[in-house]
Amino acid sequence: MKRNLKLLSALLCVAMMLVLIAGTMYAGRGDKAGTSAAPELLIPVGARDLGLGGSSLATTSGVEAIYWNPAGLGRSTNGTEAMFSFMNYIADVGVQYAALSTTFEGFGSIGFSLKSLSIGEIEITTENATEGTGERFSPTYVTVGLTFARQLTDRIGVGVTANLISERIDRVSATGVAFNFGVQYGNLASVKGLSVGVVVKNIGPAMKFDGSGLLRNASVGGNAAAPLKIEAQSDELPSTIEIGLAYQYKFAEESEFTFSGLFQNNNMSDDEYKIGGEYGYNNTLFVRGGWVFSQESVPNSRVYDGTAGAGVHYPISGLDLSFDYAYRAVKYFGANHVFSIKLGF
Repeated sequence: MKRNLKLLSALLCVAMMLVLIAGTMYAGRGDKAGTSAAPELLIPVGARDLGLGGSSLATTSGVEAIYWNPAGLGRSTNGTEAMFSFMNYIADVGVQYAALSTTFEGFGSIGFSLKSLSIGEIEITTENATEGTGERFSPTYVTVGLTFARQLTDRIGVGVTANLISERIDRVSATGVAFNFGVQYGNLASVKGLSVGVVVKNIGPAMKFDGSGLLRNASVGGNAAAPLKIEAQSDELPSTIEIGLAYQYKFAEESEFTFSGLFQNNNMSDDEYKIGGEYGYNNTLFVRGGWVFSQESVPNSRVYDGTAGAGVHYPISGLDLSFDYAYRAVKYFGANHVFSIKLGF
């Protein structure tokens, strides 16, 4: 009885948190697309879940779940897991991601993640040298995350991630912090294979740039020129609320199919609907596909839609090894290609 009351209290706290946060967000703000701070928080990582169109909120598990739903970290099948992923993003930008997690019996799971963007060198221009000064700089975008997840019962899991954001462009920089909160519930309504997940992402204070690059020489009232600092604007984080359902069906001794769907409410862009499916054979070979729909406030503003992927899972000498690939179609740019390697010990 006491255990049930504790679980009920925990779920009520999570539900109240989600409602309070939802009250501060706007639904489908397509008119604000491209105006948020830290847009790199929305860049997905991990080929398995991206191959499903990002719809796997209710079933994602292990170290890969850190980005998609931190509650899934508590469902890791290994004591320790590591994942390395690379994405060929748009405009020749590369996205590198690494994560490590471990589970402590009776306590929960702890995960550490690091995501960085490789943008390359950009030529420096000024008001007086619009064609370039001959100098170059390399923007630095890094997100470091710490995750805690715990299975409250064999059906219910919760998780939270704290992300430290660091951005540097030439002589200006910005730092911030963002939190993700997630819940997963398996065998919903006592239906075997039916799962639901809820996650709130990127909740935190607004960010703004600061640094010596904002200093300009200016004269006021005929006085001699003196340094004047330009005050940069503060921008909100790209917060989202996501609700997902999934159903896993084993239709043969060695074959299983998973169908998943998700609704994503965005405070800085149009709302999205995501669906995906995965066929797995003998827990070894996997084929995936997904699609993203959105309520486009501006015609043809959606950049991403179809995804596809495949994976191989092969335990060898006590090592749980997985290799996954995902393809995402992109309008106006080249397609995204994502490669992931996951190790379990």
